[in-house]
Amino acid sequence: MSITLAGRVAIVTGAGGGLGRSHALALARYGARVVVNDLASAACEAVAHEIRAAGGEAIPWTCSVTDREGVFAMVEGVVQRWGGVDILVNNAGILRDRTFAKMDLDDFALVLDVHLMGSVNLTKAAWPHMRDKGYGRVIFTTSSSGLYGNFGQSNYGAAKMALVGLMQTLALEGEKSGIHVNCLAPSAATQMTEGLYSEEDLRGLSTDLVSPGVVALASENAPTRTILLAGAGAFEQAHVTMTQGIYVGDAPDAADRIEARWADIRDRASEVVPPSGAAQYSHEVNHPFR
Repeated sequence: MSITLAGRVAIVTGAGGGLGRSHALALARYGARVVVNDLASAACEAVAHEIRAAGGEAIPWTCSVTDREGVFAMVEGVVQRWGGVDILVNNAGILRDRTFAKMDLDDFALVLDVHLMGSVNLTKAAWPHMRDKGYGRVIFTTSSSGLYGNFGQSNYGAAKMALVGLMQTLALEGEKSGIHVNCLAPSAATQMTEGLYSEEDLRGLSTDLVSPGVVALASENAPTRTILLAGAGAFEQAHVTMTQGIYVGDAPDAADRIEARWADIRDRASEVVPPSGAAQYSHEVNHPFR
């Protein structure tokens, strides 16, 4: 193995089972000291024991990612014990699936709180330690439901796409401090997918086949501002792009021109991946068809 995480300290949320467990075990195999975080104390203990039995270093830590004080206490405890935090895998999540028309707004808010604010809480707690050290690897768990939509998952999709926006900005802000920030969009058979897909659909979607992507995103040579898709041993990258579009200026029939030229607006020839949000304004003010 050319990648080594020896000496690195990783926190994995939702690590008591499913994807989080696979991520924690994989990071430990590559030498990281792992904090196994989950709501279920017995599950935390079991995964930490599994890592130690294989010769690795791990400690369990039980708290909800929505408990801001608990999350900050976890990070401070880890820093005191192991001297810092190098890798964050924001994996904890829940589902409350219903169509938007039938969804209770409390369920919408709860999903946002766990996925989005839970990730914000942990990252905010660890960020100053990473910045002071000049090194960090932050991984947010997004989803194709956020990137492309999925019926009955408006809350989940909104939370997952919000994490992409968070990643895009934190990658820019962390660059000068050696903090790389990326997203992982996994496809895997977990407790969260039970009842959503058939056994045939989920065949081959082992969580263990996703975790090599986490190891790569946690490594010293990891990219930044990358959305890595992973499932069944396959890996792809998603991009948020901008087309060249059209220019209509202040024409009195601007809306009609837009309606008539949707094909030109969506034409993906010469599309770009903007380096930041400012690229939109620059492109529009200096439009090539102006």
